Amino acid sequence: MPDLKQRGLDLYNWFEARLGLGTPLIEVAEHEVPNNTASWWYVFGSAATVIFVLQVMTGVLLALVYAPTASNAWNSLQFLDHNVHLGWFLRAMHGWGSDFMVAIVLIHMVQVFLFGAYKFPRELTWIIGVFLLLLTLGMAFTGQVLRFDQDAYWGLGIGASILSRVPLIGGPLVGLMLGGPIIAGNTLSRFFALHVFVIPGILIAMVGMHVWMVLRLGINDYPMPGRLVNKKTYLADYKEMEKKTGIPFVPDAAWKDAAFAAAIMLAVIACALWFGPFGPSGQPDPTIIETAPKPDYFFLWLYAVLAYLPPALETPVLFIMPVIGIAALILLPLLSGEGEKHVSRRPAAVLIVSVIAVSLGVFTHLGTYTPWSPIMNAWSSDPIPVSYLHNRTPLEREGAIVLQNKQCRNCHSIGGEGGLRGPALDTVATHMTEDQIIRQVLQGGGNMPAYGNALNPSETTALVKFLTTLHGHDLQPAVDASRRVVSAATATPPTNKQ
Repeated sequence: MPDLKQRGLDLYNWFEARLGLGTPLIEVAEHEVPNNTASWWYVFGSAATVIFVLQVMTGVLLALVYAPTASNAWNSLQFLDHNVHLGWFLRAMHGWGSDFMVAIVLIHMVQVFLFGAYKFPRELTWIIGVFLLLLTLGMAFTGQVLRFDQDAYWGLGIGASILSRVPLIGGPLVGLMLGGPIIAGNTLSRFFALHVFVIPGILIAMVGMHVWMVLRLGINDYPMPGRLVNKKTYLADYKEMEKKTGIPFVPDAAWKDAAFAAAIMLAVIACALWFGPFGPSGQPDPTIIETAPKPDYFFLWLYAVLAYLPPALETPVLFIMPVIGIAALILLPLLSGEGEKHVSRRPAAVLIVSVIAVSLGVFTHLGTYTPWSPIMNAWSSDPIPVSYLHNRTPLEREGAIVLQNKQCRNCHSIGGEGGLRGPALDTVATHMTEDQIIRQVLQGGGNMPAYGNALNPSETTALVKFLTTLHGHDLQPAVDASRRVVSAATATPPTNKQ
């Protein structure tokens, strides 16, 4: 055993004498940081780096089997899922690792923003972090395309249509992205090159630069109220704090990073085992138009925003707002590089984060169940509840059949079953009179098309008669105001008795 240990030391010394990497790495590991930075708030950057390493490792293994061609991509994923031992688990790890990486990078940027860590002298560290976030989202988008299923095909088509709106150069940009006029093998090859070579290469270079600046400039000290950042004195004050309260990064501060990264890794493994891989859904087929493609969760908010935006505002929002947002993030440390860092003294920062977080959360939630989209099979898969047919006349029951056969259930729900695009019909008769229902059915209105040409008079009569019975259990049907006036005018006035 002593001989084996000595041989190991001799081998290490042989490599160290030629490479000289051991000493710098030890110095990096043992560099001192202010003791107030040994906090659970400072673990997100390390966790993002660990997840990135996981993505590289699983991505390399997937690339050994994946075939980036239009005819074989979908089949290669099926082969991974069903024929390669633990291939499904490898795909699941890569997919869930992508989701976790996007989430952790976002949380890390929010933490840096709230802690004022973008201020002097870490302006460039923040700017590179902004580009790292954009590259991470780029990796997520290109990875979804490589699944090359129905979601990927139609999602890519939507992305191409958005890119085509760029003034003057929209057409050439679409050709550059797709590798031709249509989504085909060239498209997949380009996205494979972006996902496997271009974006990861840039990411590795920027992550290295990001870590180097953190080591060179030090970890941002924990913000305290009243401790202002002054460009003339900050560096000297930081060095003094580091000298007085400094602790070695390894092991005194790094153990929390390691524990959190391990917990994230276990969470990724748990999600991979429990939920499995993402897709692929049906094979990409442009002839199948009855589909409801959705992006992965980190783009669901954009999916919902585009669904709700008026057509006239789509192009300005798509091309002006992102430019303004990215420019604001890049210019932030240059315009606000000094002053207070503590969040209690920066209420505007809290307000900005809160508004953005709530907005993204609401739109992401809406994107999960797409209330603006018809449910194309609701009319056939969800029968009208029996309770809505009790005590109905033959004509009213015929109206229920019309409601079902004309696929009204795709957009409207009854008894909690059906579409969400239009209002629920359970109590429609309490706020619309019979005449109003007839007019709405025949002429449409709001986001409802007119069905005057799709229904014959007998179908319209039956449908409206059924709808007028839908006023709940304890609610009264709506009454036309004009009829109330006529009734009041023809009523016998009461006599005044002395």
